[in-house]
Amino acid sequence: MEYFPEVPVIPYEGPKSKNKLAYKHYNPEEVIEGQTMKDLFRFAVAYWHTFRGTGGDPFGPGTMVRPWDDGTDSVSNAQKRVEVAFEFMSKLGVPYYCFHDRDVAPEGATLAESNENLDAVAKVLKEQQEKTGIKLLWGTANLFSHPRYMHGAATSPNADVFAYAASQVKKVMEVTMELGGENYVFWGGREGYQNLYNTDMQRELSHLARFMHMAVDHAKAIGFKGQFLFEPKPKEPTKHQYDFDAAACLNFIRAHDLWDYIKLNIETNHATLAGHTMMHELEYASIQGKLGSIDANTGDMLLGWDTDQFPTDIYLTTQCMLVILDQKGLAPGGVNFDAKVRRESFEPIDLFYAHIGGMDAFARGAKIAAAIRKDRVLADFVSQRYDSYNSGIGQQIENGTATFETLEQYVLQKVEITPNKSGRQELIENIINDYL
Repeated sequence: MEYFPEVPVIPYEGPKSKNKLAYKHYNPEEVIEGQTMKDLFRFAVAYWHTFRGTGGDPFGPGTMVRPWDDGTDSVSNAQKRVEVAFEFMSKLGVPYYCFHDRDVAPEGATLAESNENLDAVAKVLKEQQEKTGIKLLWGTANLFSHPRYMHGAATSPNADVFAYAASQVKKVMEVTMELGGENYVFWGGREGYQNLYNTDMQRELSHLARFMHMAVDHAKAIGFKGQFLFEPKPKEPTKHQYDFDAAACLNFIRAHDLWDYIKLNIETNHATLAGHTMMHELEYASIQGKLGSIDANTGDMLLGWDTDQFPTDIYLTTQCMLVILDQKGLAPGGVNFDAKVRRESFEPIDLFYAHIGGMDAFARGAKIAAAIRKDRVLADFVSQRYDSYNSGIGQQIENGTATFETLEQYVLQKVEITPNKSGRQELIENIINDYL
């Protein structure tokens, strides 16, 4: 059965095309800095938003028209949904997808039943992967929706909840491995607190670290070679979350001897909720060798929550690609569209329009970033701005031979310090505009 009969395989037709179901900029075989776009982006579809999103919000029920769903949370309906998903992804031409366990398979009355449900759907997922060649970028466990996780999962004060969460992650790791998943994501959701009066923060953080070490140990035990990713997320839904931003996550993994095992999965909307730009979060992770993958979306500047809109801002995608190209890509991570169509965009065709727009926006951003890098307009300016550290006293500061005493003697002898150079921020912004 064909679920999107009106939609062909999405072609690349170039910037002049007027076809709404064609790529204007994303050409999977076009080479940017030595990599094809397909290999550079490693685009992935988020199973949860694309195939499970209902369009519901706090003020009303779902609006999405999804003819293939029968309204039940049955295993058979979940298996049919897999066929829908792979037809969609095949026509879109994306090489990867991502999922939470509860996205693809319904929760059972017991852990054993939930595991059986996941196995039944994973069998169909594997069949469709083999049929289409689409791969699993990463899997993760939903440790936030069920009421048992009201106080968190790995940071819950209830040891039984910790044990249940560990059992759930164990199973999802094994299924991810069975499906050839290239990464596994730790996404806390509710790992944090609402009130410090009733919270032992040190104990909760140590429990979270212990949880991750157990996952690392289990990966070694079963032979899982995928990359572990830790996803920063602030203020939603918990007032203070332990995975607040890239800095907090990297500090956590460094402090708890997890540095050799985990990189970060950075999401745009989470960056802005933390008061940062996406470029800041990407750069902070990348300079420490810890940028592993990204969730591509954006928020609304007039709304203060995680709206998960598709990224269509070319400034945003250019900034992302300046960092990603600088570290020569994201593999084995990728660009996952953790984004959902708006509540008002309720027809199945809107899923295609949204992903096409996001993929084209990243393709444009990559081409613009590559041109900027080729012309070295930013690299040369930054190099010149810091050239006082290339010799003399600056070089001594950087190589560690300077001390407070030697620096004091230097300034006393020089009397007048070298004048500052202009930052030229407005000029640089004008230059970036020229490329766009």
